[in-house]
Amino acid sequence: MDPLEGETSSAPIEYEPVNVKDVLVEMKDTAELLIDLAYSAVLHSSEEIAREVLRLEERMDVLEMRARMGLMMAVRKPKDAEQLAPVLGIVTAADDISDAAGDIAKVVLEDIGLPEAMRTALPEAVETLVRGVVAPDSVYADRTLQDIDLESETGVRVIALRRGDEWLLNPGPTTTIRGDDVALLRGPEIAIGDVCETMTGTGYEPPTADTPDVEDLERAVDTIVHMKNLSELAVDLAYSAVLFDSEALAEEVRNLEVEVDALESRFEAWTLRAAGDAPDPVALRGLIHLGSATEVISDAAIDISEGVLREIDVHPVVQLAVEESDEIITRVEVEPGSELDGKEIVAGVPDTETTMSVIAVRRPDEGWLLVGDANAEIRGGDVLISKGTRTAAAAFDEMSEP
Repeated sequence: MDPLEGETSSAPIEYEPVNVKDVLVEMKDTAELLIDLAYSAVLHSSEEIAREVLRLEERMDVLEMRARMGLMMAVRKPKDAEQLAPVLGIVTAADDISDAAGDIAKVVLEDIGLPEAMRTALPEAVETLVRGVVAPDSVYADRTLQDIDLESETGVRVIALRRGDEWLLNPGPTTTIRGDDVALLRGPEIAIGDVCETMTGTGYEPPTADTPDVEDLERAVDTIVHMKNLSELAVDLAYSAVLFDSEALAEEVRNLEVEVDALESRFEAWTLRAAGDAPDPVALRGLIHLGSATEVISDAAIDISEGVLREIDVHPVVQLAVEESDEIITRVEVEPGSELDGKEIVAGVPDTETTMSVIAVRRPDEGWLLVGDANAEIRGGDVLISKGTRTAAAAFDEMSEP
């Protein structure tokens, strides 16, 4: 069956020895990319990106089956079963995220219903994601990303490459771009058109900005973007909770899941009320699908961290898989009167000597604040979720204490 038509391939999968750690790494990277691509497909009205989601979803199905086979072969005694049960939960959760992403992509590809003016209502801060096929005669072909220096020159990033059926999920400086590669580019709309034309030989035409036909559609899109960002954060925190065997991070995953549930409930109520005034109420059906799929992703994050919450020892294979990430995520509770209390955060970077980047703040009286692209002031009592190196994280933690 053709995955581009939304069907799952039923090609047989035979057991073969695999490195479970490597499979878990690929599943983690694939799940994170799927979330990004699926929402971008909807928000940018891109059928091409939606089709890449379905291709990637099919790849995840194969990875899940191989991971299950590998885990079954690894069980030798009851202790193995106890430690590997949470790993099986992580595998299932990654597949749940994949399925949810596929459902989101089908909102674009199938006649489910979505307001035509979604792109018009996008916040200006949301970057554009574009899919293009690298022209063999492009000046980028057969050169490494370090040689091209694309991000420094233009602000546009290559977030993934597909070469036939092979995916390069984390292209780095040494990755070489080849002719006929399918490239997924993310960056500011003002620059991405020129990069896309240079890479593919074809000009990029952004979706037509129609006048919104649904009142207050901007608020709905803002809510979708916020729910998507919170769900992505929940997945990041869940993997970090497993890596550090941190019950505190796992509890923050629970807090995020509660917030996403509340947003989804309010968003659903708004959609039903808006249907009464919309020229075509059926066009709002896709919004309900988006809300439901987002809740599935946040629920999957809970499943990833379940072993930590149940105080089951983390199996070494999971820690090795998560350690593949270059950065770590930490949770710091700011004490009143500490060095961090009152510090400004500008574009996610706190006014300190550390190199940590604050990606979210949870305030007891205000809930979650995502600060990656905004300014804020740290207050005593804030819980900061930050990214950085282990050394920087240790210094940052010391600053949170009086």
